[in-house]
Amino acid sequence: MRDLRKSIEFFSALGFEFNPDFTDENATCMVVSDEAFVMLLVEEFFKSFSKREIADTAASSEVIMAISAGGRSEVDELVDKALAAGGQAAGEVMDEGFMYSRSFRDLDGHQWEVVHMDMSGQ
Repeated sequence: MRDLRKSIEFFSALGFEFNPDFTDENATCMVVSDEAFVMLLVEEFFKSFSKREIADTAASSEVIMAISAGGRSEVDELVDKALAAGGQAAGEVMDEGFMYSRSFRDLDGHQWEVVHMDMSGQ
């Protein structure tokens, strides 16, 4: 993350919370669900975990993180919040009938895919 405070504000606007026990000036633990967490690290601190260069998200993709949603309206709601908070749309809406997704890029250019899969018709 280039600016941890702004990233926390961005993801808070999307409705995510953060674990204060794993938060300091270098990192924070974003709570996605009871079973899923995402660590957000400032770039200098992140460099201590890898000998590789940090990807330039303006020129390349490093990873796509997917978040499950309970329905199409939840997909739209979360992505709309991300766009309103300063994120950018990433790609087109994907509607495969049983699977619906939209994606956005966060403030640092990381791509997030929000997906709803209805397996009842399969």
